[in-house]
Amino acid sequence: MTLSSASGAVSPPSQEGRAVSPPSPERPGGESSAVRSGRSHLTELRLSAFAGHRRVVLPLGPFTLFAGPSGCGKSSALRAYEALARLAGGAGVDEAFPDPVGCVPERARPDAQRRRGFRIGCTADGPEGPVRLDVAVQAEPELRIVGERLSANGVVLLETALRDPSRPWVQAAWHTAGQSPVTRAPLPDDRLGTALLPLRVAGKTDGQRRVLAAAEQMVVALRSVFACDPRPDRMRGRVPVGSGRLMSGCDNLAEVLWRTRVECGRRHARLVAAVRARCAGPVADVAAEVLADGTVRAVLDRGDGTRTELGRLGDGELRYLALSLVLLTGPGVLEVDPAGEVPEAMQTLTVLADGLDRGLDPGQRAEVVRLAALMCERGHIRVVGAVSDASGVAEVDGVTVVHLEP
Repeated sequence: MTLSSASGAVSPPSQEGRAVSPPSPERPGGESSAVRSGRSHLTELRLSAFAGHRRVVLPLGPFTLFAGPSGCGKSSALRAYEALARLAGGAGVDEAFPDPVGCVPERARPDAQRRRGFRIGCTADGPEGPVRLDVAVQAEPELRIVGERLSANGVVLLETALRDPSRPWVQAAWHTAGQSPVTRAPLPDDRLGTALLPLRVAGKTDGQRRVLAAAEQMVVALRSVFACDPRPDRMRGRVPVGSGRLMSGCDNLAEVLWRTRVECGRRHARLVAAVRARCAGPVADVAAEVLADGTVRAVLDRGDGTRTELGRLGDGELRYLALSLVLLTGPGVLEVDPAGEVPEAMQTLTVLADGLDRGLDPGQRAEVVRLAALMCERGHIRVVGAVSDASGVAEVDGVTVVHLEP
């Protein structure tokens, strides 16, 4: 898959590099429970040429942590995952890659037409078996998807290529297995072709139905992603009553606590237990109050008549509280865009958590990792996070630790 080629066709890498260390063993029942339930899920992320990564394959389990020092590419790996999720959800390439030039490998040289870009991909497992998606994106001189390949069991089900750079589309060919082996048609160059296939493929032949099933598996595996990076500076104030869905930065934490305390009694009790275990001082409850001006404030009930506003907590305590809330809730509470046409039982929420250990003390970090492993084991949530130090984490059952180097 070479951006400098005239066609821009996507060809899967012949031999990808691998992360420095193999994953640690997973707890029995983690991955297999997802397979038995028929839920589609990603098993690997490929960064063929993206930011500081070249020919890298990152294995993904139910709970995966990218570990390594600053500059090793943990954040860029999560950025690539989130971008693929956005494209699968129907977002334009400009929404998925707001800084496309920053995704181009630093030493990548432009071709004769001054074109530079990057390549990423992933593999999704599920009812159709392993399905691969590889995408080539041109970042300069203009942002566009110049090549895409969807394949399963060695069969190319969809392939797109940029034939005429002056036109805003790519030539697509998808598997038919009827009177004609493939069907050809143009697709827009600013959208992921895999996500558009249900609108273009009739599903009249076995080959077409196979294409649709593989595309659906990939889209379902990628969607329902919640990129979480709690921002303590935005979580301290009172907030207006809104949708009750937690934003990525957890800005509206107080409002969501007000909602979940009423709607999710059991999970709220578990949140209180987590906060009690790792926040300073006694904690009887984590509550929220609607004030006369229509805003909501969150407080820790100390059990002796004292109520501490969350604004008084330290940054680490706020991040710990927010991460615990995310792990204990679900897509009905988090601001995600699930595949509405697919039954909820067939979907899995994936939480992307950059800097999972940022600002946390050792006890808080250990509790967040333990809680994440427990929730992932149940099969309703998957977590892909990044930590600077994996000491004490790799020993936790159910965690796949992928060590990266600068």
